[in-house]
Parts: sequence; structure tokens; C-alpha cells
Amino acid sequence: MHLALTHVHSILLWGLIATVALTTIMQGSFGFGLSRLSLPLLAGTVCTGNRRWANILGVLIYVVVGWIFAYFYLVIFQGFGYANAWLGALVGLAHGLFVLVVLLPLLPQFHPRMASEYDAPSEGRRLEPPGFLGMNYGVQTPVVALIGHTTYGAILGAFLLVPSG
Repeated sequence: MHLALTHVHSILLWGLIATVALTTIMQGSFGFGLSRLSLPLLAGTVCTGNRRWANILGVLIYVVVGWIFAYFYLVIFQGFGYANAWLGALVGLAHGLFVLVVLLPLLPQFHPRMASEYDAPSEGRRLEPPGFLGMNYGVQTPVVALIGHTTYGAILGAFLLVPSG
């Protein structure tokens, strides 16, 4: 797929805005006690055990990952031949379901600081595993994650410049 400079700018701008919206929804739910899931913290603690730096690093990682996913959304939209908020929301919903059903339960297998469902926390692995649908982080976690990912997709579907042909 050939991307013109305007498409790269579109990915950078709308990928950032969509990622900020997703992160705001997720962190807002954390702040209001609806969920204990902090995706930036989980991303940052892969690299460091210092929680303060993990949050900062995690936000930076999350923005970069948001741009990468914006590119994949663009590829999906191009495959459909169009993009709009509804298609973006559906892709975001599928993305959120994949995160909740597949990625979060697998996270303890490769996260260096997360306990598993089968082993108790230890000195090096103090983070609680998210469990299926992230339910270990609160019963509202799946709903909040789906709202956040659906919003991410809707923003990209509505505003990304999709190359024709």
C-alpha cells in the first residue's frame, strides 16, 4: 500500500487523537474506580519496575502503539474500500474483544512483572493478572475497554484519510 504524505499525517494526527480518547476513557474509569486496568501502566512495567517511570514510559509506548494500530485500521478500511464512524466502531469493537478475550489472559505468560493465574505474586512478579475479559481488574473493565476501543475505531473511521484503490 502506497501512502502519500497526507495519509501519514492523517495517521499521526488521528491516531494520536484516537489514542488519547481511548486512554482518557480507560484512565478515567480507573480514576472513578470503575476499573483497575491501566494499559499504560501494564505497558510501562514491561520495561521497568519503577511504577512512576512505568506510567510515563507506558503512555509513550501506548501512543506509539496507537499509531501502529491506526495504520492497521487504515489497511482494513482500504480493504473495505471506504471508512466511516460505524465501520470504525465495528473494527474497534472487534479489536477490543480480541484484547479482552485473547491478549489480556495471555499477558502473564510474557509480562516480566506479572503473576500468573496459577502462581502467587512474588517479589519480581507483583502485578495481578487481568484474567479473562480483564475481570480481575473489576467487573466493569470489559464494558469500559469495549467503549474505549469502539471510540478509538469510530474516530479513525470518521477522520482517517483512506487511500483510494
